[in-house]
Order: sequence, then C-alpha cells, then structure tokens
Amino acid sequence: MHRTIGSRWLVLVVGCLVLLGCAGTSRPPTSATASMAPSVPAPASPTPTGRIDALVVGGDRPVKVQIPPGLDPDVPAPLLMLLHGYAARGDEMEAYLRLGAAAAMNGVIYLHPDGTTGSNGDRFWNATDACCDVDGSGVDDSSYLAGLITEIGSHVAVDPRRVFVMGHSNGAFMSYRMACDRADTIAAIISLAGAPPADPAACRPSEPVAILQVHGSADDQVRVGGGSLTGNLAPGDDRLMAYPPLEASLAEWARYNGCAGKRTPSGASLDLDRTLVGANAPNETVVSAYESCRPGGAVELWMIQGGGHAPEFTDDFGARVVEFLLSHAKPR
Repeated sequence: MHRTIGSRWLVLVVGCLVLLGCAGTSRPPTSATASMAPSVPAPASPTPTGRIDALVVGGDRPVKVQIPPGLDPDVPAPLLMLLHGYAARGDEMEAYLRLGAAAAMNGVIYLHPDGTTGSNGDRFWNATDACCDVDGSGVDDSSYLAGLITEIGSHVAVDPRRVFVMGHSNGAFMSYRMACDRADTIAAIISLAGAPPADPAACRPSEPVAILQVHGSADDQVRVGGGSLTGNLAPGDDRLMAYPPLEASLAEWARYNGCAGKRTPSGASLDLDRTLVGANAPNETVVSAYESCRPGGAVELWMIQGGGHAPEFTDDFGARVVEFLLSHAKPR
C-alpha cells in the first residue's frame, strides 16, 4: 500500500542524500548504520574553567546537546532544536541539513532529539491533527521538547529571546505545534515541508512567533495545495487527517502575528537547491513575506521552484537558516 509522509521511502531519500553525498561535499563511511550509531550518553562535563563542553538531557529519552566552543554557561546563548521527519532520526536530519557547524560558529546551543518509536518501528512526533501519531499513543511531545529547553537552561544560560525550532516533514508539523503551544518560549520556527494544524481551534499562540516556511513547489508528500497524509492505514482510517493548503496556513499565521499587509515578493531570490536552476540562475527559490506584522511576528516563505519533499540543499543552507533565526529574536 502506498505510504506518504509515514513511508520508509522518505528514509531512503534521506539515506540517499547522506550516502551519495548529494546533500554535501563529504561522504560518510560506507556503513551508514555504524557511522550513525548513537553515542553513549554522558553527564554534563564542566571544564576546569567552569565551562561545559558536553551535556545530555531528556531522562529516558536522552539527547546529546552540542555546546558551542568556549561557551560561558553564565552568559545567555541562543538555542536551536532540529526535529526529524517520520521514520528518521535526529542524527540523520543533522547529516542531511548540516546545521551543527553554523550553530557552533554562531554560538548557538544545538540539539536534534528523537521522537518515540511506534508499533511499526518508525519514530514519530505527535504533532497535529494531521501528523503523525498513527498508533494514537497520545504521547505529549510538546511537553517533552519544552522540558528539554528547561533542563538545558538548568545547566547553561539560555537566552529566552532566542529559542528556535526547525523541523522537516513530521518534524515541521511538530515545529508548528511548538509555535502554537509554546509561543511564550519559542521566538521563531522554520518549517521545511510541513504544515500547521488543520483545525484553527488547535492553535492559540499567546504571542507572535516568527515563521519561515521552506517548501518545494513540486513536493508530492506535503503538497502546496493541501491534502491528506494517509500513511499505510486501512481505507477509511482517519487517524491521519487533512493538512491545510500552504496559502491558508501562512494567512492564518499572519493573522496570529497581527500582519496588516499582504504577502508580497521581497525582490530577492536564493540558490538553495544544488540541482535546480531558476529564472535568476542559479537562484531557483522565490522569497516573499507578509508586511506590517507585529514585533517578533514575521511570516516568510522560501518557495523552491521545482523542489520536492527533500531538496538537495547547497552547502550554505545551514548558515542561511541560522542567520534567519538569529535575526528573529523576540522583542524586548
């Protein structure tokens, strides 16, 4: 039976990008399983100067936190959390998107946690009414991720104005969930091939959250025009519901963020995909944004013309998204 967002096809795509080197210039070892084996959790390790160079949080769902070099634990630093897609892992997402180097260079605390494993053996985030708790477990991933932020803050100073979440696919749906549930904590999110809840009543952000949607115009998994994630469920099983069209999603967030203007082209274009060539060669990505939003409430779209569900990003993609996030702190 055909599977969309919940398919192992997505894992194969990401695996292809990692193993064939099409998401980067370097190739990992031949054995992907060996090279991606999780490290043994270690406690926080203060250096002789009192600085921390290693940290593991999360209790029975542990995640290693990347501490930027030379971080003073008493000086507030930005924090970025990367969320994987359905059936993937956090380390696979880092290998695909390669945010770690840009985070370290910019003094950003960085982590890529794992979701829980379903009865079919696939990891998932219980994100929205559309995606992706196919077992109906009801696991509270919103509280789990918020707890990670709090726990990290008990070891090092986290800047409350610069806490960010980025996700791909199921992880992008979860990024929107965090923006809905934890608007007082999350300054900005980046959704790569995701969507917010279909039911507007499921999202009641308490304050503006900056939104960047990165999407491929040819994505056949999470379609620009909206659709439904049917997974490998039996006909008539509605545990994975419809997700809204991209235009409606951005318009809803513009309303949440008090944007008085319309979404208009910025006049800028970007080269995000190494294989595609756009009208402004090699730039294939069109940038647009809503105007006149409340402070901290930007709503922006990077549309990759001809891009699919897992674009083959250029080497500077990680630096670009970290730059966007750092420029969208919460207002004082």
